[in-house]
Amino acid sequence: MEQLENRKAGREAKESDEEEKRVHDSSVDYKGRVPLRSSTGVWKASLFIITIEFSERLCNFGITANVISYLTKVIHQDLKTAAKSVNYWAGVTTMMPLFGGFLADAYTGRFSMVLLSSLVYLLGLSLLTMSQFIPSLKPCDVGGCEKARKIHEVAFFLAMYSISLGTGGHKPCLQSFGADQFDDDHAEERKKKLSFFNWWNIALCCGLFLGVTVIVYIEDNVSWGVAILILTITMAVTVATFYLGKPYYRYRLPEGSGLTPMLQVLVAAIRKRKLPSPSNPALLYEVPSYKIQGRLLGHTDRLTFLDKAAVLEEEEITNEMKHNPWRLATVTKVEEMKLVLSIIPIWLTSLPFGLCVVQTATFFVKQGATLNRKIGHNFEIPPASIYSLSAVGMIISVVIYDKILVPFLRRATGNERGISILKRIGSGMIFSVVTMSVAALVERKRQKIAEEDIDVLDGEKNVELPMSVFWLAPQFLILGLGDGFTLVGLQEFFYDQVPDSMRSLGMAFFLSVLGAGNFLSSFLITAVDHITEKDGKGWIGKDLNSSRLDKFYWLLAAINSVNIFAYVFFARRYTYKNVQRRVAATNLNKDDGMELMP
Repeated sequence: MEQLENRKAGREAKESDEEEKRVHDSSVDYKGRVPLRSSTGVWKASLFIITIEFSERLCNFGITANVISYLTKVIHQDLKTAAKSVNYWAGVTTMMPLFGGFLADAYTGRFSMVLLSSLVYLLGLSLLTMSQFIPSLKPCDVGGCEKARKIHEVAFFLAMYSISLGTGGHKPCLQSFGADQFDDDHAEERKKKLSFFNWWNIALCCGLFLGVTVIVYIEDNVSWGVAILILTITMAVTVATFYLGKPYYRYRLPEGSGLTPMLQVLVAAIRKRKLPSPSNPALLYEVPSYKIQGRLLGHTDRLTFLDKAAVLEEEEITNEMKHNPWRLATVTKVEEMKLVLSIIPIWLTSLPFGLCVVQTATFFVKQGATLNRKIGHNFEIPPASIYSLSAVGMIISVVIYDKILVPFLRRATGNERGISILKRIGSGMIFSVVTMSVAALVERKRQKIAEEDIDVLDGEKNVELPMSVFWLAPQFLILGLGDGFTLVGLQEFFYDQVPDSMRSLGMAFFLSVLGAGNFLSSFLITAVDHITEKDGKGWIGKDLNSSRLDKFYWLLAAINSVNIFAYVFFARRYTYKNVQRRVAATNLNKDDGMELMP
């Protein structure tokens, strides 16, 4: 008898070991099988994904950081028009992921969408390269000209919006695809995943840093054509590298539109609005966990009117046939609907932070163009290269947070993350107020010097003021520090807190914070200009020296100050995703059952 029990225990241990070797999180390998934990996912797969992210950020910032200078110097747009052009393009670029993320989650899968959109991105870069080298597409025949050819302008914007289209599928899917390489139900992999978002952003910042220094320097001192050609080749190489990682990835199959189940919950809740809610949430309808592949969500006490969708009527209790999803929803589907509705206030109160971030690519860069950028006697920093300081600030912030703050806070609070995601986001928002206040003070100093400069008084353009460009360093560094808290926190929040089947769309929600920030910036520029022009001198003129940009910055600081109170109000009332899961490795003292995801 004892021998039989030992054999049974040995067999169960062997089966448990076999289970541990496989990843049972509804992902598959490239052949459609349950993935082996040892040969797929985690950092071995993520490094391929981070490589293409580095390349894309290098291309993006190598172009966008200097695009306002290109629009004003080559295409000869005035400052106001150029700022609007950049904001519209950046707005479209960061709103397109909403469509790309939806298509990936519902139909194509993330890997296929990343690959397809990367090819579209390459097409845009190739067209941009051709607009610099093909004689008929160049801005001018020889040397400079007062107005670029119309055909060059058309080719330039067609290339830029092709890049936007490629970004629409690339950005929301790549990061969520990278996070998919970590099993949430495995304790060790879950810990590694918490660091993934931090190191992802370090790679992003490295791409940003090289883009706004090396690439921008080539654009300003060699030619735009050579710079774009380098970016095109780099992107082509990393797309090929990304494809080579195919055997190491874990894939999530598309599950159809995530909007349909939410609509079903809403319809079911309206149909059953007059039914009484059960006193015990356990009486609400749920499918047993062994019948589904995904994770179940536990009941929460927010938005309880939606719980009516999971109330069982008498005929639904007696009838064991398949239920009509338009009349009865599971608790998990109801909770997913609650998640989407609950993140809307957080998204809205994140927009003012995005409004500050987008100023770095427009007005901050134009400020740098008017200042003394010389280091020594011969070397001159390109205006857009000062943007690299925001990347430096973000790298410092992320490394300190990941390597010093998180271990300390884990011990102090017992929270795996150190502090909750929403606290991390809110901490960064304080930096935005400081940034805009510092920017306003520095801009006022720059204006006073400009008012005393004889060349400015004589109406000369492109005057370099006797003021070092490094006066702008504090505003870039402080905003970079804030990015390490708020932007990284928003990435984690929108990946973790959306339904599992909508994670690409969740990353698109994050990107849309910056996209909406660009559109809001354009609207605010137009509104401020219209209102202030009535009093004589508008805040935003045709160039910086005829503007009062310091007042515009104080306005942004005030908006963000008020917004922090609104954010705290909603964040304190937010309830995190309540996941019911079975943990594969238990060395983080988590048992089977419910777990709130902070």
